[in-house]
Amino acid sequence: MTIDQLIEGTLVREGGYVDHPSDPGGATKYGITQRVARANGYSGPMRDFPIALARDIYRREYVEKPGLLGIAEIDPHVAEEVIDSGVNVGPKRAKLWFQQALNLLNRRGQDYADISEDGAIGPATLGAFRALRRRRGEAEARELMLKALNGLQFAHYFALARGNARFEDFMAGWLDNRVGAA
Repeated sequence: MTIDQLIEGTLVREGGYVDHPSDPGGATKYGITQRVARANGYSGPMRDFPIALARDIYRREYVEKPGLLGIAEIDPHVAEEVIDSGVNVGPKRAKLWFQQALNLLNRRGQDYADISEDGAIGPATLGAFRALRRRRGEAEARELMLKALNGLQFAHYFALARGNARFEDFMAGWLDNRVGAA
């Protein structure tokens, strides 16, 4: 699976133009908020935001800058989940979830050492991911990571909705299109 294919999956899940009154991010198109669009040079109405620019922003802001190419080289399916989560909740949080999941799956350091949960996807984090795959096998490691990442994502959405009723407007959609979607 290529990076372009991973990006397309998220574009499909994000859909087109939305301006929901309960969404603090405001108007979005293809999951790109107006703030992110403006920061990347787009000045037109969000309704007219071009899909080609969305693809460029996804690649630059949600794959390359956060350092997710290394995850994609190891396991594109897990990378797709981290990328998709990053578009929805921010790359920093998605990368922290990835590191937290790795630490929770190392059997108290028996399989590989704990890594820093700092949101930096570097050699130590990628090494831990490789070690998990060696210990568990590729298929089981993928399944465990996807379950852990989706569990952390659900807990985040649950806390949002419990803390602010307006987020209940999105809970069914998050469960249908986010948790377990990638």
